[in-house]
Amino acid sequence: MRIVADENIPLLDEFFAGFAEIRCLPGRGIDATAVADADLLLVRSVTNVDRTLLQGSAVKFVGTCTIGTDHLDLDYFQQAGISWASAPGCNARGVVDYVLGSLLVLAEQQGVDLASRTYGVIGAGQVGSRLVKVMRGLGWRVLVCDPPRQSLEGGDFVSLQQVLDECDVLSVHTPLQKLGEHPTYHVFDAQRLAALKPGSWLINASRGAVVDNRALRDLLSQRSDLHVVLDVWEGEPQVDVALAALCRIATPHIAGYSLDGKLRGTAQVYQALCQHLKVAGSIELSQLMPTAWLNSLTIDAGADPAWALASICRAVYDPRRDDADFRRSLQGDDISRRTAFDTLRKHYPMRREIDGLEVCLNGHNEVLAGLVQALGAKLKQV
Repeated sequence: MRIVADENIPLLDEFFAGFAEIRCLPGRGIDATAVADADLLLVRSVTNVDRTLLQGSAVKFVGTCTIGTDHLDLDYFQQAGISWASAPGCNARGVVDYVLGSLLVLAEQQGVDLASRTYGVIGAGQVGSRLVKVMRGLGWRVLVCDPPRQSLEGGDFVSLQQVLDECDVLSVHTPLQKLGEHPTYHVFDAQRLAALKPGSWLINASRGAVVDNRALRDLLSQRSDLHVVLDVWEGEPQVDVALAALCRIATPHIAGYSLDGKLRGTAQVYQALCQHLKVAGSIELSQLMPTAWLNSLTIDAGADPAWALASICRAVYDPRRDDADFRRSLQGDDISRRTAFDTLRKHYPMRREIDGLEVCLNGHNEVLAGLVQALGAKLKQV
């Protein structure tokens, strides 16, 4: 067998070398010629896998080491008898950490108490549902909009209009769907963007085209009261430089780029391939996960909760570094900027997740203990 794989998938050899010869390529460089004699294709979100790519090839299994599947033509896979797998939830915690870090930056810039805001989470899948759990655990007021889940489950969901009317902060975590009963392409169009409350914060860490980027750029050029965080962009790796300049935080699609999330994605696809081939998996991620640079943090029971929240989150991840790196990359012509976008992702520095951090609480403080547990860190009373 032969495997063609995105070169940015970590632990490729460790997990897949026992199955077949592996040919690694840049994700955007995987074309029909490259996969013509491949049996297995392993990708990330930058590779569009459809009939044009696969027709006439020997590929019978496609694995994407990502949560999203909007880059996969699943209808064609079914017609062609191609099995596939994704990695649901693999990087959800990393995106939650990204949102928390972004909120801390915005709160610092605006002099706002995060607990005083009303939050709207649009999309309550793997990422959104975890974010909601953390926010509510911190005691924050959160409204959740998820029309597909509401249709199936009922429950305590609200409309997008109610989110626009009542929320000061909107965090978007939907898949990208152009068709179907609940399309999300440009769900934040010019009209909905204009309906944002004065002083609103908008965070998009889902897919670029969920928000109309041109309409957003036009709106931000007129309304300085709005504060926007964008990790995803229409037309990636091409980025609207003028829009990026108007964002409070701008990053190159790395919200879920924690090391833990990327390794989990590889491990999940490995397990799916084992099931496809009807072989027993013999490799465990725990055997390959490196030791975190920061394993524990000690906080005194007398600490201010707002300081503790910022200290725990920023000990693991602070988006300002990624914002600075990205802004420095937005130089030169279109070709150099596109290259720089992918280079930042390819050489992304090691980053871990909050739920891998042990927080030692020195003394008794129920508020701080609850905060640590809400964040998902490991609480240790000392």
